[in-house]
Amino acid sequence: MADTRFLDWPFFEPRHRALAQQLDAWAVTHLAQQHSSDVDTECRRLVRQLGDAGWLRHAVAGCAHGGMADTIDTRSICLLRETLARHSGLADFAFAMQGLGSGAISLEGTLAQRTHYLPLVAAGQAIAAFALSEPQAGSDVAAMTCSARIEGDHAVIDGEKTWISNGGIADFYVVFVRSDEAPGSRGISAFIVDADTPGLHIAERIHVIAPHPLARLCFNHCRVPLSQRVGGAGQGFKIAMRTLDVFRTSVAAAALGFARRALDEGLHRALHRPIFKGALADLQLTQAKLAQMATTVDSAALLTYRAAWQRDQGHNVTREAAMAKMVATEGAQQVIDSAVQLFGGMGVVSEMPVERLYREIRALRIYEGATEVQQLIIARELLNEAKAGVAAVSNASAIAQAKED
Repeated sequence: MADTRFLDWPFFEPRHRALAQQLDAWAVTHLAQQHSSDVDTECRRLVRQLGDAGWLRHAVAGCAHGGMADTIDTRSICLLRETLARHSGLADFAFAMQGLGSGAISLEGTLAQRTHYLPLVAAGQAIAAFALSEPQAGSDVAAMTCSARIEGDHAVIDGEKTWISNGGIADFYVVFVRSDEAPGSRGISAFIVDADTPGLHIAERIHVIAPHPLARLCFNHCRVPLSQRVGGAGQGFKIAMRTLDVFRTSVAAAALGFARRALDEGLHRALHRPIFKGALADLQLTQAKLAQMATTVDSAALLTYRAAWQRDQGHNVTREAAMAKMVATEGAQQVIDSAVQLFGGMGVVSEMPVERLYREIRALRIYEGATEVQQLIIARELLNEAKAGVAAVSNASAIAQAKED
């Protein structure tokens, strides 16, 4: 395992330290190499492997439904994603999507839904997907147009979803649709749609710089039983945001894992690359770069695990999670870029570790809320707190004045 001193921070309990150490030892043996050049096949294999080893139990809630605990432990999720990302970006993806794809069911699913889907997800026997984004509705979720109309005891879904991770290989999708109970975000509902449901088809497979299963979905008179609705009518937006709140901090953790791997690769390169009758590490410019990389990694780690710890204590972490994701993903991009620079020409050779990291980190600055969205969230939370403070002072002054009168 790389530098593990952060595990001594007060954010963690002994069980978290044991979890990180056990997963790292497992990953060294099982994630050393990719077994198939076909990304769909490899992702399916990783999901099953993670399920067989018991790691996916942390991604779902409910001991009775295959979960490790009755609630999802954010610190465990973050440690798992950081460790997996340091070893394999695709393994991290496979783990994360099982949690995100089934998160709405863990949070708001009926007993029948949890009983049917969650044990399969935890065992790696069913692949989950989270279908929220649309061609014209990414960051602006309330702009979605994919719709559902009620016909008897079914909902009929029409429209498109895009940028759907696990699209094309998922066994079921949690799909967020406009149900029009109210204007804007209050008129969105969530439905579980099994992949073999008539009217659902994969319209396009999307290929990106860090390959993973990704697709555009098309719904054409897709009939889904109302029993497949997650939560109440019009509750979909709240469920989507709650799901993202659980897993947004873990995106920061994945970025942290990529950054730690880049720092390790950079240190090794600096110590072993001969230059000017010495080593690359002897140059002060190299030392300055390494110092900045290490400081950026620790800054991201502190914000990430602060947010994870606070959420596990039952606190609202909208601002803290946004800060963690913004700093960790942007910082990881800088750390990885520095590692590529230390490798020189070798840093851009296809499938070199730092070249792979360079491709893998880029999407994290976009998905589950782009950096610019995180900035808006942080500013909104700050302004709301400031307004509340002003209002409180004003009320206190009015009360004091009334007493004097």
